[in-house]
Parts: sequence; C-alpha cells; structure tokens
Amino acid sequence: MSEKRRGPAKVGDALAEMLAGSALGARLVRAEVLGHWAGAVGPQIAAVTTARAIAENGTLTVSVKTNGWMQELGMMERTLIAKVNKSSGKEIVRKIRWELQR
Repeated sequence: MSEKRRGPAKVGDALAEMLAGSALGARLVRAEVLGHWAGAVGPQIAAVTTARAIAENGTLTVSVKTNGWMQELGMMERTLIAKVNKSSGKEIVRKIRWELQR
C-alpha cells in the first residue's frame, strides 16, 4: 500500500481534462475570444460593432453598424487582431471578416 489514496476528482478538473484534447474544447477556446472583443477594442469601437463568431481557421466575424465604420475598421484590422489576441492571451484570431449589421 505504497500508493496514496486519492479522493474523488473535482467536477471542474474532470471536465477540463476531458475537454483539453477534444474538438469541443478547441471550439470553447475560440469562443472565449468573442467575450474579449469589447474590452480589447475599447468603448468607442465596441459601441458600433459586435463580434459574432470565430471560424476554425481563425477568422473572426464582426458586424458593424455603418459602412463608414466598416471602412475605417478595415484599415485598423491588424491592430485590432493584435489587441484581441493580447487580451485573450492566445493567438487565435488571424483575420477579421466585417459585415454590415442589419
């Protein structure tokens, strides 16, 4: 009996371990980026945009209120990608796809 007896695993730890190597886990990691959008880009840009989805290839889809803002944000894309990746702590976003909000 040299082995230490362990108690039951915590549910959160068991779930984290299960998700770590799964496709669902990868989707959850990508989805976390959506929650970082507003904080990363600041209140002025967050007021006219909504991060909608992120694809497996790292394309973040963002809806924008006006064509003028869409054009301006398109020119700022590299900076915004860097800010979102820095805020999330992961290099997940590779491209932003802008769409006009309806």
